[in-house]
Amino acid sequence: MQKALMHKSIDRLLYWSTGVMAAMALFSIMWLTVVDVVGRKFFDNSVPGGLELTEILMVVVIFAALPLVSWRGEHVVFDTLDAVIPDWLRSVQARVIHLVCAGVFAFLGRLMVMRAERFEEYGDTTVHLALSIAPVAWLMAALLVLTGVAHLLLFFIGNPAKGSAHAAAEGSA
Repeated sequence: MQKALMHKSIDRLLYWSTGVMAAMALFSIMWLTVVDVVGRKFFDNSVPGGLELTEILMVVVIFAALPLVSWRGEHVVFDTLDAVIPDWLRSVQARVIHLVCAGVFAFLGRLMVMRAERFEEYGDTTVHLALSIAPVAWLMAALLVLTGVAHLLLFFIGNPAKGSAHAAAEGSA
């Protein structure tokens, strides 16, 4: 019962932080595209730096979705052999995969921290709007580390998809 409550709390926290962040970025891309197309069609003028803003927002969409997708187990899974693998081995396999994923995401987060430090040190900016690239890289690093933490939690407490309110809601629909 306590695990289910923990899963639900973490799921809710990730939904209201990273999930909403990704949704807001996607919504912003939609409106930026609408304004850009209308501006080009009717005023012969597009949004200055629209491509740069779209690129930054796409980074937010992709990296903000990672922790929530990993936590909910909504990523692409190769499960062809699951029917022939015993349950106990599948459980071990899942935990090993979560541990490997935690390590890989932590490593990628560290690499992104190093890149963000370099962007900050050199003062790298976007071409047209001269926006600093370092904050975007810092956000990417933080979200990669958060994804690693999600996988580490899954390693220790198991898969929330089997007992979460999210999975139960999908099953009842």
